[in-house]
Amino acid sequence: MIEFLLVDDDNDDSDLIVEALNEMDIPVNYTYAMEGADAVKMIDGGYVPNIIFLDINMPGMDGWQCLKQFKSNQAVKDVPVIMYSTSSFQHEIDKAFELGALAFFTKPNHYSLLKKNICIVLTALQDNEINSLNKTVIESITPSERRP
Repeated sequence: MIEFLLVDDDNDDSDLIVEALNEMDIPVNYTYAMEGADAVKMIDGGYVPNIIFLDINMPGMDGWQCLKQFKSNQAVKDVPVIMYSTSSFQHEIDKAFELGALAFFTKPNHYSLLKKNICIVLTALQDNEINSLNKTVIESITPSERRP
């Protein structure tokens, strides 16, 4: 069973991620934190997930601050963190990797693409190939949706 920590202040986005997790063929137990500070408290309290999905833009402790806290905590410093955001600015992608995120994706505008992104990550984790995603920008749009 994969222990999945989702950290996102947006109820709509988190509901979609939870829906996708519930549809996976991979067994997942998920825990949800609406704020970075809550996630850090969970970790400090002894919760150690197998993977963390972390939104960047949150009030209070944002994803950047939260990621720094995770990477400085011995218990979870090696847990893969997938950063995601509505933004796809290269400087944010670079910052995510500099701070220790394993991979990055932009929140897709189609549920099927969100589910695909999550499936890519969970399959790699289940197959013990999660490090193959190191510094990967997981595509959130199909080639036909790209602008020329």
